[in-house]
Amino acid sequence: MFRSFRSFNYRTWFFGAVVSNIGGWMQATAQDWVVLTELTDNDATAMGATMALQFGPPLVLVSLTGWVADRFDRRRVLLVTQSTLMLLAVAIAVLLLTGVMTLPLMLCFAAAFGITNAFDAPARQAFVSDMVSLEDTSNAVALNSASFNMARLIGPAVGGLLIVALGSGWVFIANAVTFLAMLVALMLIRTRELVPRVVNSRSGGGLAAGFRYVMGRPDLVVVFVMVFLIGAFGMNFPIFASTMALEFGRGADGYGLLSSVLAIGSLAGALLAARRDRARVRVLVLAAGGFGVASVISTLMPSYWTYAAVLVFVGFSTVTMLTTANGYVQTTTDAALRGRVLALYMAVIMGSTPIGAPIAGWIVDAFSARTSIMVGGLAGIVAFSIGIGWMLWSGRLHRQEHTRFLLTLDETRPLSVVRAMEPTSFDDRTAATTPIRLPRDDDRRAD
Repeated sequence: MFRSFRSFNYRTWFFGAVVSNIGGWMQATAQDWVVLTELTDNDATAMGATMALQFGPPLVLVSLTGWVADRFDRRRVLLVTQSTLMLLAVAIAVLLLTGVMTLPLMLCFAAAFGITNAFDAPARQAFVSDMVSLEDTSNAVALNSASFNMARLIGPAVGGLLIVALGSGWVFIANAVTFLAMLVALMLIRTRELVPRVVNSRSGGGLAAGFRYVMGRPDLVVVFVMVFLIGAFGMNFPIFASTMALEFGRGADGYGLLSSVLAIGSLAGALLAARRDRARVRVLVLAAGGFGVASVISTLMPSYWTYAAVLVFVGFSTVTMLTTANGYVQTTTDAALRGRVLALYMAVIMGSTPIGAPIAGWIVDAFSARTSIMVGGLAGIVAFSIGIGWMLWSGRLHRQEHTRFLLTLDETRPLSVVRAMEPTSFDDRTAATTPIRLPRDDDRRAD
């Protein structure tokens, strides 16, 4: 399960990420609660707009961010983005503690976070594969998700308690401090032990090259569509959890606890994914169906604690789906295009939020939080149906040879491709060192 820990670089990265992610979840909880209760009067639409600004830039800037992740040193890119995120957290804390924060200012900061994360996310995802071998990439991605959800288990609950005890401004200060753990980890990484980057002189074209690659892979198209549907309509957890906490008469601590309960299932899903030898499409499809069913069931729960119990299954299926999709994309994609393809993938996940979050917030205000969650659950069921339909249409799903009822699915695996040499790679000087003697007219006559 922990085979990626054999790498010093990955161990260092993992523990730095845990600390930083805890602070990130504390800040996310504080930001959502500030917008919902301090800057507005329980306005879920304003909260959806904040999420749209924060998650919109990855979609708008995808052509640039993927190219940056492939072109530049990812470690240095992360040092810049993580430092910027730390400074933004300090700035918000100062404005909150001095009492001058307003909703327009918070929207501006959300956009700034989104722009920085647009460059951070694809570089961070691709950097995982730089620290481990290809055989361990799927395991590293799953453990990375476990780190994220381990922090999600702790961060929201601690953030909710700090909001009640000290105030929301100090939560942002705490998050700024936790960024130091990631910065230290990045500086401790042994660059000489990183996996050499694949350089392909014909992989130009920026986003277009990555887009053409994805469109030529029907399996990736299906994965992206499924992730988009659930990301847009089903994964608006800050809106769902905060409004449901208010419906059950709970405060910031109740909201933080719901986020932590969701993380219990998420952590279990990530650890289970780490045990698998590789990412499989069928796991992704089943997890999408499980997400849809669990979300629909959660809308029927009559009390705070029964709703919280179902969130464990929602979290489990969500992270199983996302971890499997991420690992599948990383391990079956041409290494020279991995940054750009991952940028497209992150744009689908994060960019779906600007589309779905405002809609989810509007449904909450116009109808109810339960109705909005129901829509998300139905999106999961539609994604499941698309996955099943593709497996049947592609011909990969068939009966096993030696059994009557069991089915099997042919999987996509990465292939090493030997590329043709460019004409410019030949050096005429090589031929000049081995001259070929042609017969002279005198020689021919002598014969």
